[in-house]
Amino acid sequence: MHEVDLDKPPVLQEVENFFKGHGIGDFTFSRGRLREWRCRAKLAIRGTPESPLIGLYQEGTHTVADIPECRAHHPSINATVKLLRQGISELNVQPFDEDVGTGELRYVQIAVTTYNTSIPVAKRYEQGRVQVSLVWNSRDERSQNSEKLSLLSEFLWRNGGPRSNVHLIHSIWANFQTSASNIIFGHKWRHLVGEKDLWERYGGVDISLDPCSFGQANTLSFNALLHKLHKYVPRGSTVVDLYSGAGVIGLSVAASKKCRSVKCVEINKLSKMSFEKSASRLPPNLGCTITWHNTDASVEPVHWLEGSSVVIVDPPRKGLHPSVINALQKVALSERKAYKAKSSLTKVKDEKRPWILRAREAAVQVDSTPLEGSSETWPETLIYISCGWDSFKKDCKSLMSSKAWHLQDAHAFNFFPGTDSIEILAIFKRESEAVQKKKKKAKKKKAK
Repeated sequence: MHEVDLDKPPVLQEVENFFKGHGIGDFTFSRGRLREWRCRAKLAIRGTPESPLIGLYQEGTHTVADIPECRAHHPSINATVKLLRQGISELNVQPFDEDVGTGELRYVQIAVTTYNTSIPVAKRYEQGRVQVSLVWNSRDERSQNSEKLSLLSEFLWRNGGPRSNVHLIHSIWANFQTSASNIIFGHKWRHLVGEKDLWERYGGVDISLDPCSFGQANTLSFNALLHKLHKYVPRGSTVVDLYSGAGVIGLSVAASKKCRSVKCVEINKLSKMSFEKSASRLPPNLGCTITWHNTDASVEPVHWLEGSSVVIVDPPRKGLHPSVINALQKVALSERKAYKAKSSLTKVKDEKRPWILRAREAAVQVDSTPLEGSSETWPETLIYISCGWDSFKKDCKSLMSSKAWHLQDAHAFNFFPGTDSIEILAIFKRESEAVQKKKKKAKKKKAK
């Protein structure tokens, strides 16, 4: 059997060579925790009540590989899987049969929270509690098999809740899904028992995560990335966070760097509630206007770049949308040319741009502090967080092709030990018009 190197992803050498080739001599790689690092897991449930299979699909199939003691999982996830297995057997819960669409329990999502102020910081990770989301094969809680769902929830809470020998479970949710597709979650969620809000500490701020919100699986490595990212945001900046999700990055930057403003732009409307809850816990009198906008960042992106000195992008694995790259290239040329680029894209008035109006209507504003003169500001710093190495290479070359953005720094993080996946934090700087002219003169002089 092939031995996987947990310490060093196979792609790391290529990554190092790429950045060295672009003049990044102090590139760093954070290995992080190699075991028990995963704090969020979605597991399929198949088999029989007597012998349930709780695990992942084998590669290229829908055959579930049972993983009762996964070394990557946080210990609390493994303990919850053991308890769930026991409940399925004792209550005769029918695992989902994908071929005929029958059964009761399809999937389980288990998310760990290490947020517990009642114990010392050093013990919070190892004593993390879990939010359990049971994906039930019915339309809603009024279906015929809903009694079994209640019994399973009660079993888990009785044996893993606050009155059990070991307080393992933070809360239990139900999700209802009857679709024959590969989509794990349905649209209906119900809170069954325990605390409704799941909190975690990210980048120095409290973040609320609903079970339907995106959350990083590797809590420790994500926090390491955030603390590194903060160093590249000047105090008092005006920031736009594209692909922001529930605003974790934007909120942490707002609090730690005393920003004048932070705009979070996210297409998923379900992230709004988590953002509002998290923003409510920010320190009072922060002096920062923070807004969250429900819109597609790829539609007229220059509108969101205007007024920001720092732009943060955390796109999906496929990388930045071509329109976002194009906008970044245009605004990087100079303040004057960027303003022209903005003007050329906004010949129609706001009332004729329904996507901008909808984004304003769906916005959440934390503070109403007015910003003066911000419309003449354009990004000087671009912070790119990438989970897809191939797409990042392509985007990086496109951004630097205009010679206006240059790569200043880069760091990598081992978010998924044992895989060929690597998380990149790259810092780009926009060259001023004066520097661009100086370089052109020097180039001409050298040519003579």
